Amino acid sequence: MTKKDQVMALIEQYKQLGIDSQIDYEKFYLYSIITHSTAIEGSTVTEIENQLLFDEGITAKGKPLMEQMMNLDLKRAYEESIRLAKSHTDITVDILKSLSHLVMQNTGSTYKTALGDFSSANGDLRMVNVTAGVGGRSYLSYQKVPAKLLEFCDWLNTQRRRPMSPTERYDLSFEAHYRLVTIHPWVDGNGRMARLLMNHLQFEFGLIPAKVLKEDKGDYINSLIETREADEISVFLEFMTGEMIKTLSADIEAFLKSMEESGEIIRPIGEKKQNSREKILQLLKDHPNYSARKLAEIIGITPKAIEKHLAKLKSDGLIKREGPDKGGSWIVL
Repeated sequence: MTKKDQVMALIEQYKQLGIDSQIDYEKFYLYSIITHSTAIEGSTVTEIENQLLFDEGITAKGKPLMEQMMNLDLKRAYEESIRLAKSHTDITVDILKSLSHLVMQNTGSTYKTALGDFSSANGDLRMVNVTAGVGGRSYLSYQKVPAKLLEFCDWLNTQRRRPMSPTERYDLSFEAHYRLVTIHPWVDGNGRMARLLMNHLQFEFGLIPAKVLKEDKGDYINSLIETREADEISVFLEFMTGEMIKTLSADIEAFLKSMEESGEIIRPIGEKKQNSREKILQLLKDHPNYSARKLAEIIGITPKAIEKHLAKLKSDGLIKREGPDKGGSWIVL
């Protein structure tokens, strides 16, 4: 199975389990995207801290104000991006600049050059040349940025209108991410903007959005460098496909674990979900002598979870125990 096939299989399982149908799923998934994206840029604000910041306005103790403003700015930028994605608005230079303004609104700076002043907080395109870190290769000359960005928008709008499979749509979003960060239109915020644009396309296409995990920051940066040096987009596509596999697998594992702890049974595709409480009652009607261990083996959850269900069923007056713990039997009332 190829990585792309693996992604599609995981997405099918993800949707079949109903992970994306949970209450507030979209909100908390977005918070996770934002937290990982700002962490790539050095933010130490956690997902829980962002949840409190976004929902309650509660700031995290000991965390720099600039980091928290970075997260608030990116949240506002994503909200506007999602609105535009839902209306299938064409990507233009002005829209990219307006989104960059939101990304950098409270953390950007004003720069003075011989050609005039420009502000990253306003989403202005850079008027200076930049390099990729100490000893890194120079990005495109600032004089060429406006024309290159316009060319990029024309390419992207043409591509996003053509018929594509889900995997082709993911590849387009990954390539758009790479192309934008390589043009490097702004002095600051290019990484956040590239990841936002990638997610923008995924929202528009109805895909599960990709995350660049903060723990993979080094590999992420290396994949961008290797792609640029080799001039081979497949390097970055391979990396991002791997990130999707890692993210989807982790989300599915966490969901299944939570379902096991709560006693929920996940049925294969096409079968109806049935909770453990209902299944226990049915099994005890037919097999009153079944032990907690036997019930756990059949249902597929832990004996501890079974014992909790039995205690609750007894307290609710739905079952009662006759005889000793060993050798006795259950009666369904």
